[in-house]
Amino acid sequence: MNIKELFSYHPKQYYNFELKPTCNALQNFEPAPKQNVSSNIELNLKYIQSKYQTNINSDIMIRTFNLIAQNRTYKAFLVYIDGMVDSKLINDFVLEPLMLRSYSNTYTKNSNQLTSENNYNISVKKMTKFNLENYIYDSLIPQNNLTKKTELNKLVESVNSGNCALFIDTLEIAFDIDIKGFKQRSVDTPQNENIINGPQEAFVENIRVNTSLLRRILNNENLIIESMQVGEISKTQVAVCYMQNIINPELVKEIKYRINNIKLDSLISSGQLAQLIEENEKIDIPTLLETERPDKCSKFLMQGRAVILVNGNPYAIIAPAVLIDFLASPEDTNLKTLFANFLKVLRILAYFITLLAPGMFIAITGFHHELLPTELLFSILASREHVPFPIIFELILMEISFELIRESGIRVPAPIGATLGIVGALILGDAAVSAHIVSPILIIIVAITGLSSFAIPDFAFSFHLRIYRFLFTLLGFCAGFIGIGAGLLVYINMLCSMNSFGVSFVSPLTSSLSTHLNSFFIKPAWKYEKRPGFIQPKKKYAQPKISKKWRY
Repeated sequence: MNIKELFSYHPKQYYNFELKPTCNALQNFEPAPKQNVSSNIELNLKYIQSKYQTNINSDIMIRTFNLIAQNRTYKAFLVYIDGMVDSKLINDFVLEPLMLRSYSNTYTKNSNQLTSENNYNISVKKMTKFNLENYIYDSLIPQNNLTKKTELNKLVESVNSGNCALFIDTLEIAFDIDIKGFKQRSVDTPQNENIINGPQEAFVENIRVNTSLLRRILNNENLIIESMQVGEISKTQVAVCYMQNIINPELVKEIKYRINNIKLDSLISSGQLAQLIEENEKIDIPTLLETERPDKCSKFLMQGRAVILVNGNPYAIIAPAVLIDFLASPEDTNLKTLFANFLKVLRILAYFITLLAPGMFIAITGFHHELLPTELLFSILASREHVPFPIIFELILMEISFELIRESGIRVPAPIGATLGIVGALILGDAAVSAHIVSPILIIIVAITGLSSFAIPDFAFSFHLRIYRFLFTLLGFCAGFIGIGAGLLVYINMLCSMNSFGVSFVSPLTSSLSTHLNSFFIKPAWKYEKRPGFIQPKKKYAQPKISKKWRY
């Protein structure tokens, strides 16, 4: 190599990768017409191999074998997804009865069946023609959940959900066998709705486990659980649960109508479904209640409401929901009336503190000094003497800092979360006061506001209050009590205009005074004669006027 080549510039060659839009034909793709199971097993096998692309899919298992029935051999194959089925169930209750020679599949004289004729209890021998389909269904597969299907797309859906499909030569049907065996989380205590006195079970990600939890609490045949699918690709299973003898039939029709008319590719969570069926999409105030507690769902089911479960999500949706439902806790019915009402009053107080406390503070300190005692006013002014920033900047800075500490405490590992929240708040607060960035009284206001937001039982409603308090803070800074009053007027008007599946969101506060008081505060257990009237249940009375028969 000479000197010129050594010091000369040689441009480097880079490999540039660029994504380009796909063909428009794929965007206008329409699903292929429905196909039925063929009597030729080779055609069925080619369809399954093409549908699942078994040449590149590593977890799609196809097991071909020879089936023995009445000393005759038939070609057959199983298709299932590895990791979603129980291999022991396949071996013991599907492959072994079909493949191994035994008395049940080699006996050649079982065409003589004992049947009863007319209305007599006399059994006679009657010759019937051998039917392979019925023979396998009735005699060879000892599995409790076994169905016959003729559509290939229905079989593919079953395999995707964890079932196994059995195809047999010469038959134009296939058997859908329920042998699910995928790993799942066991029933555990609630993570976000903890109570001291009451059940300690929570929903899990498996929809069948969740429905069984409801069945265990409500031991009644009137509990109806209807299943439907949402999502063109994901085909997520959704269950609508209700008490048939209590709920208003129009409510069930409306819920099913909205769910059946959702058109999207995939449904992942119950929160996504709640957004899709809510009618107040422009107002970020939740109108559907989400919970992870089966006992809470059972309580609302007995009132005449519906519960919606989504497979793969441990939260249930309760519809309809009103304002007072977001301030109630499952523990209320387990406590004495006085204790429960005291806690409910505390939550109402926390509701107003979370929403209005920062705005009220900034309005008083900026516009309405005369409302404060003279000593307190001088104390506030003295604490802000060395603070160079306006009070609105201090307040927003501390509110954002508190929200950052709360969010980071959730995201970090659990053993560190509590320590981070406490240490972060103490260090930041003390450092901010020492550096004269904020005043001590402001830290007290922000801390009380944050603690009040934690007292709201429902996370979504608490989040709504945390967002709206910034709006009331700006209104208080701009116009004092006049701005807060105007904001409250608009806020109350929004609440009164909202509906949840045909029920006013502020029910029963809009009814008569006696109904309002009886519905808002917790009543003793022996006074729950009527169900909430705003739901319009089919069965209005929950118990007789005198329920304590032992006393009267």
